[in-house]
Amino acid sequence: MELNDFIMNFADQFDETDASVFDKDTRFRDLDEWSSLVAMSLIAFVKTSFNKVVTGKEIRSCDTVEDLYKLVLSK
Repeated sequence: MELNDFIMNFADQFDETDASVFDKDTRFRDLDEWSSLVAMSLIAFVKTSFNKVVTGKEIRSCDTVEDLYKLVLSK
């Protein structure tokens, strides 16, 4: 999955935040909608799309969407 596709799928995990807000430099944990529920959705998205496991701790270590993308690819 390319970065742009990852960003679009990542944005789908947020119900109330417009997809246009997201790019590779988006600091997703600073978004008003960010919550543990969204984090759980991201964990499920990564498992379903990449068959890889990321933890909440690993997500917290990422600052931007691109950081998370690189984390997933590194697994």
